[in-house]
Amino acid sequence: MGTKGKVIKCKAAIAWEAGKPLSIEEVEVAPPKAHEVRVQIIAAGLCRSDTHVINPKFEGAFLPVILGHEGAGIVESVGPGVTNVKPGDKVIPLYIPHCKKCKFCLSPLTNFCEKFCKGKNPLIEQELMEDKTSRFTCKGKSIYHFFGISAFSQYTVVKDVNLAKIDDDANLERVCLIGCGFSTGYGAAINTAKVTPGSTCAVFGLGGVGLSAVIGCKTAGASRIIAVDINSDKFAKAKALGATDCLNPRELNKPVQDVIVEMTNGGVDFAIDCAGGSEVMKATVDCTTVGWGSCTFVGVNVNDKGLTISPVELILGRTLRGSSFGGWDVDTVPKLVSDYKNGKFNLEALVTHTLPFEKINEALDLLKQGKSIRTILIY
Repeated sequence: MGTKGKVIKCKAAIAWEAGKPLSIEEVEVAPPKAHEVRVQIIAAGLCRSDTHVINPKFEGAFLPVILGHEGAGIVESVGPGVTNVKPGDKVIPLYIPHCKKCKFCLSPLTNFCEKFCKGKNPLIEQELMEDKTSRFTCKGKSIYHFFGISAFSQYTVVKDVNLAKIDDDANLERVCLIGCGFSTGYGAAINTAKVTPGSTCAVFGLGGVGLSAVIGCKTAGASRIIAVDINSDKFAKAKALGATDCLNPRELNKPVQDVIVEMTNGGVDFAIDCAGGSEVMKATVDCTTVGWGSCTFVGVNVNDKGLTISPVELILGRTLRGSSFGGWDVDTVPKLVSDYKNGKFNLEALVTHTLPFEKINEALDLLKQGKSIRTILIY
């Protein structure tokens, strides 16, 4: 390609400061260095985690930054030492790297890599490349990366260990959702909770992640799936994807966990929190059965004080676990893409809006107003 080794000028959405709309700017994207790959982004989804960093309450954000971590694209060029992908390959960038050498990558117990979990908050890790510099420049100013991906740019530079090579015939406008939202929810049910056939489940929060968790529970063979959200407009979609019951806590005359316990003769076998916040975390624990109740936490609420729990609740046999990216990694994501192509699950159901990349602020508004599940941005 004629652009190899050269700076590429393209459009990107930059967050210059917290609490303000993103700004579409012309940026300069430097060529990839050793073990780096420059990717042309074709489509990206909008995830709530992107909004956390520009929330004025969020502590420790690096600004200005190019957000976006749920995308799919085509390799434009590779730096020295890259062997896993080549120009023209279709790829999904992943915010959890996979170096295949550290104690985490070598363990079957986690999808983590030491490059991902070295800090206290992964949301603000990978803000620069390995050499502690950025590949983005705008108006002479260096712009931070986000999650090692920065999908809200027509071109981005990603470490080779953060890339999953996928099938050449994959539909990038759909499989971009496998870069975060779908995989996170679906995997929380399948890989982390390990939902069993015939079991009862509760899923809190029916955004893209929560609805994907519903799909996961259904795929695993759960007999009852109780979907919980404060927005009743999401219930029809939840039922279409496999939810058997839907509850809006604001329309109940007692705490939602009490209602779930009554409905299930003592509590569900599995509960998955895809919303976050201390109130939802408490309900997630309280709605599970004693003896073997499993609670999986996926959702994050910015600066929330978190869960206060009594040892008795654990001694009574409940287990609590967290899930990040649903347990998937660069080796297993290609299989998810194949499963989608083979009709194992439906990504179309999660897409409520498709917009040109330039309308990204409109997409953010739809997300904040609860009017969208997933908006796909087309570049």
